Amino acid sequence: MDFQLRTLGAVAALANRRITPVIIAMILVMSTVGSTAIAQSNLPKTSSTDIDSVLRNGRSLESDGRWGEALGVYQAALKSDPKNELLKTRRAVSRIHYDLDRRYSDASFIQSVDNTDGATAASVYAEVLLKIQSYYVDEPDWAELASYGLTSLEVALLSKDFRAKHLPNITADQIQTQIMQNRAVADNTIVNTRHEAYQFANTIALSLEQRVGLRPQAVTYEFICGAISALDPYSAFMSNNQYNETMSQIEGNFVGLGVELRTHSNELEIVSVIPGGSADIGGLVKGDRILAVDQQSVDAVGSERAADMLRGTEGSFVALTIDRGNGAKKLNLERRRVEIPSVDQVSIKDAQNGVGYIRLTNFQKTTARDFDAALWKLHRKGMRSLIVDVRGNPGGLLSASVEVADRFVTKGVIVSTRGRNTLENYTHRANLARTWRVPLVVLVDENSASASEIFAAAICDHKRGKIVGTRSYGKGSVQGIFPLTVAGGGVRLTTAKFYSPTGRAISQAGVNADFEVMQQGKYAGEANEDSDAGLRMGIEVARRAQPLAIQNDVPTQRQNFEYESVAGRR
Repeated sequence: MDFQLRTLGAVAALANRRITPVIIAMILVMSTVGSTAIAQSNLPKTSSTDIDSVLRNGRSLESDGRWGEALGVYQAALKSDPKNELLKTRRAVSRIHYDLDRRYSDASFIQSVDNTDGATAASVYAEVLLKIQSYYVDEPDWAELASYGLTSLEVALLSKDFRAKHLPNITADQIQTQIMQNRAVADNTIVNTRHEAYQFANTIALSLEQRVGLRPQAVTYEFICGAISALDPYSAFMSNNQYNETMSQIEGNFVGLGVELRTHSNELEIVSVIPGGSADIGGLVKGDRILAVDQQSVDAVGSERAADMLRGTEGSFVALTIDRGNGAKKLNLERRRVEIPSVDQVSIKDAQNGVGYIRLTNFQKTTARDFDAALWKLHRKGMRSLIVDVRGNPGGLLSASVEVADRFVTKGVIVSTRGRNTLENYTHRANLARTWRVPLVVLVDENSASASEIFAAAICDHKRGKIVGTRSYGKGSVQGIFPLTVAGGGVRLTTAKFYSPTGRAISQAGVNADFEVMQQGKYAGEANEDSDAGLRMGIEVARRAQPLAIQNDVPTQRQNFEYESVAGRR
């Protein structure tokens, strides 16, 4: 039944979905960078000045090929204007370029394409489409997925790296001819089903092989990556390297140098160094700037690609040129397996009042175990109240955030998930027999996301502590990581949305602070009371905290939420 046309009931409006208009609209926007007139016609009148500024900035970055930075600009603007269609389009285009650049600097991806024939690549595409149909949180729009796939292919055909790899002798006129012929095929193609999306990609792949000798597997992988990028900003195709690295990070380790970076146009700034890692052993320190990687300057290859070049197989070496203000210095560092500490900077911030402090950098399999050890360490030092800092914490495992919240929530719901697949509908409840009774303060900022927000929302809704800082990011969705059996690698798909104990949706709303503190600049990850206004406020709130008396009225609120959720899904 998967392949039948949908023509009945509420889905009748989706019938006869041609993919050409979506593609043409996107390509036109791509080809009109800098066109103020077109930009103005698509912008909300109430925010045209701000949006114009964002677009000028983004387009300047695009023209310089700085796609990762352009993507960040559009993504930040969409947080305040989430329905702006032009911003969505620019974000989509930037992401397609950014992902393409990353793919063709990833040796494992290139190897996959080289070692895969056309039939196997088609099987990978079929497997990806099936996983989208089975697990994705919303009903897939197959025409849109096909459109993004063709757009990804067109961007690839215009890319020097892609052509150098697959079409070294093709001319610019031939590229334009192929693009127009592909569009002509799209003009006469209707995509309503998964099977039709699959067939359309196969048609284009075989056609390009016949016309210009482009290997069909290279075409199909562009359709794979483009289709997934059409879903949402958090779903993605993962090469073998990316899949293995992600799974390692979930376990609490990865292969690399052991540094956290901030990208600039012509250098990589080291924000922090993980103790015991290769960078630490080699003498790198916070503030060092990487100017070149393997004799290629960051300015020439771009900061995003240079950062990717630091990755590699365990035991291999990378050559760096660094500068710490006293001239360039060269050194070779071995890529090693690095343990990632998710629990950091455990200390007593105010000995007189017993204010403890723990920073959580992410949520992984080892977090709950390490968090328990930190709690007991602080308890032995006289902790009477606790600050948990999740500023800058991008999230991680949902289960780990539930486990940490369970250390403080005595009963009731911690988080609920709701997806299109009923297997994703689950309510996580507090179940520990004994919990910590210390007054609690949670520090959040605009970069506290996902699992961090699950933890903060649980503490907030159960009135278990105070939230200090700024409103959190607002990423209220759950991603599942699915291995691909045909050719390795995997896909990350949004499978559900999550809701706080009282049923609040976190997506785009975030968690609001009880005590708002505006941080100057991006949080640097160091808990220094002298320069950290958020920490100072957190300590003050913790000092004033009264002995714990939990008021839990969540169950009553929860009943209303569950009734509304069930009613809304019929």
